[in-house]
Amino acid sequence: MIRIENLSKGFTLYNQGGAVIQVMAGACLTVNPGECVGLVGQSGAGKSTLMRMVYGNYLAAGGSILVGELEVTRAEPRQIIALRRQTLGYVSQFLRVVPRVPTLEVVAEPLLQLGLQVPEARARAADLLARLNIPERLWSLSPTTFSGGEQQRVNIARGFAHPYPALLLDEPTASLDATNRAVVLALIEEAKARGAAILGIFHDEGARAQVCDRLVDVTAFTLGAAA
Repeated sequence: MIRIENLSKGFTLYNQGGAVIQVMAGACLTVNPGECVGLVGQSGAGKSTLMRMVYGNYLAAGGSILVGELEVTRAEPRQIIALRRQTLGYVSQFLRVVPRVPTLEVVAEPLLQLGLQVPEARARAADLLARLNIPERLWSLSPTTFSGGEQQRVNIARGFAHPYPALLLDEPTASLDATNRAVVLALIEEAKARGAAILGIFHDEGARAQVCDRLVDVTAFTLGAAA
């Protein structure tokens, strides 16, 4: 479902005479349907950079990223938008939403974009918010006013609202208490059971041990870049 081959990435430092810093080279990995692969490596090794290239936020310098049938490195913007709506979900560490939009609508939005009827989309959103222990009295408020842990749970609900065939998870259990951590891990296991291919960053070793089928150390790719 996700196939990365010989991927490379560099950043141009325009404030330093256009110098190019090569941060990754020769990255290769595959995530099969129903599998969760965890990215490991020290801070700054390139885990988030790799995820952002898969999502299409960063352009690759070379190599291939195949998500389903789409070659992300050569995709047009409209194709990336369609990929994100239908195929590739992303739960980041930070919630980025338009202020004043009610929480229920924030979570339902990915479903509405796919053409689901409003009652069905809201019912699915409500089910996830309840499961993630967001009090119903908060659903009509903007999540921008919530605590960090509440915002993270809204972000997770939004990311799991649609049964994406592929998911990118960036620290999905960070800052969560034991109860909500267990809920998130159950959601991940359910996604695997329905065949989702999941690529994630998990600093929580217990969570990593529970849901990851394999670990990939990105340091090997960054060492290659420095060689």
